[in-house]
Amino acid sequence: MHQQETINNQISFEDFKQQILNDFYIAHLSRQMSLLGRREVLTGKAKFGIFGAGKELPQLAMARVFKNGDFRSGYYRDQTFMMAIGQTTPRSCFAQLYAITDLEMEPSSAGRQMTSHFSSSLLNADGSWRKLTELKNSSSDISTTAGQMPRLVGLGQASKFYKKHPEADPKQNFSVNGQEIAFGTIGDASTSEGLFWETINACGVLQIPVIISIWDDEYGISVGQEHQRTKTNLSELLKGFQRNNDERGFEIITTSATNYPHLVESYEKAERFAREQHIPVVVHVQHCTQPQGHSTSGSHERYKSKERLNWEAENDNIELFRKWISNFRAEENGETLILATEEELNEIESKAKASVKEQQKEAWDFYQNQISSLQKEVEEFLKALKNSSSEKEKIEEILQGLINKPSIYKKDIFHAVRSAVWVTRGENSSERNELKQWLKKNLAIQTKNYSAGLYADDFGELPSEVKPSFDENTKTVDGRIILRDNFEKIFSSRDNVLIFGEDTGKIGDVNQGLEGLQEKFGIEKISDTGIREATILGQGIGLAMRGLRPIAEIQYLDYVLYCLQLMSDDLSTLFYRSAGTQKAPVIVRTRGHRLEGIWHAGSPMAGILNLVRGMYVCVPRDMTKAAGFYNTLLDLNSPAIVIESLNGYRLKETMPNNLGEFKTPIGEVEITHRGSDVTLVTYGSTWRIVAKAAEELAQMNISCEVIDVQTLLPLDLSGQIAKSVQKTNRLFIIDEDVPGGASAYILQQILEKDNAYFSLDSQPKTITAKAHRPAYASDGDYFSKPSLDDIVEGVYAVMHESNPTEYPAI
Repeated sequence: MHQQETINNQISFEDFKQQILNDFYIAHLSRQMSLLGRREVLTGKAKFGIFGAGKELPQLAMARVFKNGDFRSGYYRDQTFMMAIGQTTPRSCFAQLYAITDLEMEPSSAGRQMTSHFSSSLLNADGSWRKLTELKNSSSDISTTAGQMPRLVGLGQASKFYKKHPEADPKQNFSVNGQEIAFGTIGDASTSEGLFWETINACGVLQIPVIISIWDDEYGISVGQEHQRTKTNLSELLKGFQRNNDERGFEIITTSATNYPHLVESYEKAERFAREQHIPVVVHVQHCTQPQGHSTSGSHERYKSKERLNWEAENDNIELFRKWISNFRAEENGETLILATEEELNEIESKAKASVKEQQKEAWDFYQNQISSLQKEVEEFLKALKNSSSEKEKIEEILQGLINKPSIYKKDIFHAVRSAVWVTRGENSSERNELKQWLKKNLAIQTKNYSAGLYADDFGELPSEVKPSFDENTKTVDGRIILRDNFEKIFSSRDNVLIFGEDTGKIGDVNQGLEGLQEKFGIEKISDTGIREATILGQGIGLAMRGLRPIAEIQYLDYVLYCLQLMSDDLSTLFYRSAGTQKAPVIVRTRGHRLEGIWHAGSPMAGILNLVRGMYVCVPRDMTKAAGFYNTLLDLNSPAIVIESLNGYRLKETMPNNLGEFKTPIGEVEITHRGSDVTLVTYGSTWRIVAKAAEELAQMNISCEVIDVQTLLPLDLSGQIAKSVQKTNRLFIIDEDVPGGASAYILQQILEKDNAYFSLDSQPKTITAKAHRPAYASDGDYFSKPSLDDIVEGVYAVMHESNPTEYPAI
């Protein structure tokens, strides 16, 4: 076959040949890893396996155009690509398969993620940013299908922002003239998800340098394409997004996983559009296969026809690549050139297979050595304990159970130790004390391995409060004015901050907290978006991963539910799941609590609290407190949500004279009213009602201590509420979430974490909203959410129970 046209005239044939053969080697390296990895699971040496076989060639072609500074936002089929760019090895893949808790062996997650969930290190050991423009970067994968798409918007938008605002990155740590591309990958079945289409639309509107690759193998586990989408051909389905002379859009490129030259050509074309012109591109890669089925959970023979299985075998992309290499002929100076003989190709295959086996053994030996060293230590401790204990038979049973167990995990070793401590309760030998010390020390090590690093900040080093200061005779203004003027100070002093959301730009948000700022600072820094909460959050995540400080505005707290999945799956887990090697300090700005009706007065705090551990949850009672949170959070490394009080923008507050400087603390409560009879704990809009109720109760000779928690995550790090309860011996939690919602969380923290239970003389009480969504209008609010009357009567009832003589029944 004459294929001279495939040779790049700018390189020698020898260099061209080495590129091809290196790709052939990596393709086999990846395939052998998939085959051996599956075998490791099926023979019981690992828990679960999911691999990227059948997608090798398109990923090699994509890797050819992936440059330093570029970013990947992909999913669990991309092992070939990650090998090709030098960000993973078979050894690392096997280390992840065995869940090795060592960051050097398993650099993607240190054993926290299942296999094929890739990541690259963006941070130095001290948490500072590495120079990303000198690295090939991959954002940390998540399992939720299409969940990787929204962050792609921000990863791509960052290049556009840096190109227009180089002052945001003077050292070019994150961008060199905005030339970086964000590469997204997704399986064809996952394009059925709304997150995919929302991302496509957002990228098309923004016209940002992204290349979205669709690996099309026509299946979503067992479900064929006819059940996935309206038209089976995705290229046809995407045609409406194709750009033309009159309208912006995407460049849509269709290629085949089995045609190596066309794949290379397609990605080179895609790169030119994205890198040079900032035109988004979709590369639809047809004819992918999945020769091992979806995962180790089942076999694809159960749902694929014999004809389909035969077709996949005949169209295996690596076998067709081998045929293309074997048939390649070119002429140069009258000489016929070939790429490799059959013997040379066999040798490359054998080399790849041997390398994978060797690296698997390295990873397995490391894993086994970790386990066996712990096991040997414990066996010696148990033998010594048996000799000194009166429970010799029970300890011998524990010891033999550990020795004879066919497969040993860390949990088996720790269970044996803890069981031995249980059965020897009441004994006080040196051997038992040594075993307990071993247990304490090694539990601390494993706790660090599996549970450390939820937040990117050390709670012991959070910034202290800087109080707002005031000029003499300062006038009061609407709360929104304080927010607006504080944002103006932020944008005047920080080149890397930007804010975006629905109605955020031109009109300065629906409550005028950004009034006039777009005109002053520009459309890139204060911008409007479409109604697309998931990709607003995704913008924030991607922008933050590229060194910017985004504030992603979700118009109302009730609408946070549209992006709560990503706040939970992606943003809040990022630092943890990457074992401290990635961060995205996004600030989600929203407004909520009491206003009007079902969808503008919700307070779904329990759902948020349970789902976003790893984020700060800030609940300011007024706009001065909210402004202080923004000043604080922009100096921290963890993401946060700030929930402004929706009914507080027009309430009067005193204008501080240190805008941009005062800071509301994270994890510190504020006692806003001192008292001695009962502690009332609340936050947000409800604080104003509680404060008024405390005044009313004072007329009844009840002294209330009112505490504003200020942040729910974390809550009261110094235990001030428990100290208040020590004084008052009575506790009320008042909030507008449903019964058993945020109030239950607050109560657990106070009673269990801070041990306030022992200070109580009365049953702790919660006063919450009703279980239903709040009804419309003022009367709906009164009968749906805690009112001043509810609080006064609830507190008085407890005081009556305590002292009916002084507090007769109402």
